[in-house]
Amino acid sequence: MIKIGITGPESTGKSTLAEQLANHYGAVWVPEYAREYLANLQRPYTQTDVAQIASGQLARMDQALKQNPKLIFFDTELIVLKIWLENAYGTSPDWLRQAIEQQNIDLYLLMDIDLPWEPDPQREHPHLRQFFYDWYQRELKAHKFNFVTISGSYQHRLQAARQQIDKLLASN
Repeated sequence: MIKIGITGPESTGKSTLAEQLANHYGAVWVPEYAREYLANLQRPYTQTDVAQIASGQLARMDQALKQNPKLIFFDTELIVLKIWLENAYGTSPDWLRQAIEQQNIDLYLLMDIDLPWEPDPQREHPHLRQFFYDWYQRELKAHKFNFVTISGSYQHRLQAARQQIDKLLASN
């Protein structure tokens, strides 16, 4: 099984790319749980909500892994939730940090901030895109995870991601 994690700041095309790649490869795609959770929340989110979102994302990932697919794409994996919690509340739970280590993702696609910002009621930080991109990069390097940065137009991102995935598939 090959696991691809798509990560990075808000409004960088993570969901679009995850769906495109899953369709191209006929693979399993695990959508972002936070969108659904927040869409049904009738109040501002809390630290407890974000931790529940992380649990929900992990449950979705685990459920998809039980299908034992050859290739799986995670739209918004657990690093996103860790950074969200630490930025908003200054901390993240131990179980989340441990789960990040146990994801065993073969390749992370770190989405660059070179796409225009698209407003969305669930997005909060249009002015901090570089700050968050740098944080994601530091996080991936600190864990020594295999990652590449994906930049350019939506079409170029898809092509660049496919090149990286094809290399990975050829080596396995």
